[in-house]
Amino acid sequence: MKIGQVARAAGVSVDTVRFYERRGVLPAAPRRPSGYREFGESAAERIRMAKSLQALGLTLDEVVDMLRAHDAGGATCESERWRLEAVVTRLDDRIAELERVRREAVQAVEDCRAGCCRLLSE
Repeated sequence: MKIGQVARAAGVSVDTVRFYERRGVLPAAPRRPSGYREFGESAAERIRMAKSLQALGLTLDEVVDMLRAHDAGGATCESERWRLEAVVTRLDDRIAELERVRREAVQAVEDCRAGCCRLLSE
């Protein structure tokens, strides 16, 4: 498959395919004599998998590490579950931080309503 075909099949741009190849999501594609990359049929599925893992909250580096573990042949759901658990922990931390900031913003609004505005210094 040419790069444009992979991009269309995966629902991403050609630049995204190139980026994923550079970052290691996709193995380096061999080139035709014309210089065009020749991707295997699994490239689009691999991109879709990477995108879905990123949508769950894994970083691109984590996705690449997970794919490498899969490619090495020893990865199972059980052996890789810790990655998703780390995402959940990060999300919980982020939610806690957002809740803290929200409480401060609500307090600032209440202060403004009470005539003690934090936005304007005198």
